[in-house]
Amino acid sequence: MQTDKETARARLWHVLEERAPASGDRLPPERVLKDLVGCSRETLRAALATLEAQGEIWRHVGQGTFRGRAPLGRPVKDTLLLEATTPADLMDARRLLEPQVAAAAAARRVPGDIALLRQRVAEGQSARDRAACERADDAFHQSIAQVARNPLLIALLRHFSGARCRAVWQREWDRTYRRIGVEKFTRVHGDQHEPVVDAIAASDGPAAHRAMAHHLEVVSIDMGVLGSEPSTS
Repeated sequence: MQTDKETARARLWHVLEERAPASGDRLPPERVLKDLVGCSRETLRAALATLEAQGEIWRHVGQGTFRGRAPLGRPVKDTLLLEATTPADLMDARRLLEPQVAAAAAARRVPGDIALLRQRVAEGQSARDRAACERADDAFHQSIAQVARNPLLIALLRHFSGARCRAVWQREWDRTYRRIGVEKFTRVHGDQHEPVVDAIAASDGPAAHRAMAHHLEVVSIDMGVLGSEPSTS
């Protein structure tokens, strides 16, 4: 029995939510989608065209079909780089860069910046589910880059944020959340931001560097991408 267009669109949406839940996720190829949806290739392409017109997917010849709107001004190779980034890769890059960004923020901050950062800390401490904690944590780290007042650093932190939207990161983040529990998760990803802000407020670059490095080390260990206990000094 032939699948009608409305049924195909509904089934395709279900596949999309299961196989490519996050912006930037690559969908399976058409030959696989056709079997998953249970329709002809012609019907599948019509359903894909509808989703593309709605901004739910975008396609690039030779690269595939991706979830979300087509990136403006971002080369396709950057999107593919994000797709290949593992949680361990991302945390390694963050541990290398973000302590330096925090130190720069301590040197360049102005009084109004501290109120914003304290607000970000409070948002993290009041988060009561995984999604809210993720949003607050991401906003905090991006705000540090804004205080550092370097457009390239801001762009790099936004690039990291894009990697955090990847399905592979979200799955690991969710496993970490469930494993360590909401109270510790909120403390690690909320309370540990406070010493970073205190150091920035005091214009103490070395202390900001240490506080951010310690925080990201703890996050890495909790996510299972580092194997030793963090220093408490």
